[in-house]
Amino acid sequence: MKRKIIRIDESKCDGCGLCASACAEGAIRIVDGKARLVSETYCDGLGACLGECPRGALTVEEREALVFDEEAVKEHMKKEQPAGHSHAAPHGGCPSVRMMDFGAAQPAPAGSSAPAQSALSHWPVQLHLISPGAPYFQNADIVLSADCVAYALGGFHENYLKGRKLSIACPKLDSGQEEYEGKVRSLIDDAKINTLTVMIMQVPCCSGLLAMAKRAAQSAKRKVPVKAVVVGLKGEVLSEDWV
Repeated sequence: MKRKIIRIDESKCDGCGLCASACAEGAIRIVDGKARLVSETYCDGLGACLGECPRGALTVEEREALVFDEEAVKEHMKKEQPAGHSHAAPHGGCPSVRMMDFGAAQPAPAGSSAPAQSALSHWPVQLHLISPGAPYFQNADIVLSADCVAYALGGFHENYLKGRKLSIACPKLDSGQEEYEGKVRSLIDDAKINTLTVMIMQVPCCSGLLAMAKRAAQSAKRKVPVKAVVVGLKGEVLSEDWV
């Protein structure tokens, strides 16, 4: 049928993700650093996402498209919600996907008893939400970490995150992981990162993150050094090797 539906101009899109968070039906997802329509049946054509795009990449057009299916949307959102990474936000853009560059962390004065400083220099960090086109990823050294690593490894910020850019993911619980390999490949080819350090826990499911990163590196046009760091359940570094 002919109806109104969203149109995405990929040449203008920078992958910020604000449109994805503004879509209550979960019809838009960031794939390979660009906003994509997940399915025509999820888009109601009302254009709630239009005002959230800072690049003017979204318009509503009238064309032949599959009918909007509210029941299909409900099923789609049920699958998205449990993993905790739904892109839906019923009232406008969500701060969780707004790109922010904090700059370099400021070291504490010598001899200071102040709490340890965070080495996180940007936001967002979840692999679903990052945009490989973000300026702070250009020519950077990247840490791709399993979610649990920073909780187990006491020196994570000081020894591994300082001076690097971060993305996190869980190879066991995250939904929509088909996007991940494309994003890592885009970091290598488009952001032209220098190195990729993949940090995982010593549990079988965590190895999936390293396997995905290896596939992305092997299929990328550019070649970058990839390091694998395996962390034990008690926080000890078990191995650290270039792969």
